[in-house]
Amino acid sequence: MAHHPESARFQAFFETALQAYEKKAGVSLAQHPLAIKLQNSDSVEAIAGILQDQAQAFRNLQGSDKIMKSLKTSVSILSKFSSAASLADAFGPVRQHL
Repeated sequence: MAHHPESARFQAFFETALQAYEKKAGVSLAQHPLAIKLQNSDSVEAIAGILQDQAQAFRNLQGSDKIMKSLKTSVSILSKFSSAASLADAFGPVRQHL
């Protein structure tokens, strides 16, 4: 399938961001322990739980429940986008299926 110009620009931007992360962090994003946990998650609830655990330090912030609700909503939307055939073909899955 031919990529649309917008898809190619997004993919190039995303690849550049991944390379910058790897250079700064010293590890590829795909090999980061958090990324591995997320890859092995099989539901929106599991992913939201991992993110909630990571956000534990923010518990004392006012509005943390609102942040977690927004994160869960975002994960749910991204999961649905990843399942859509046209988006999966253009961008690839948000997470790899096991």
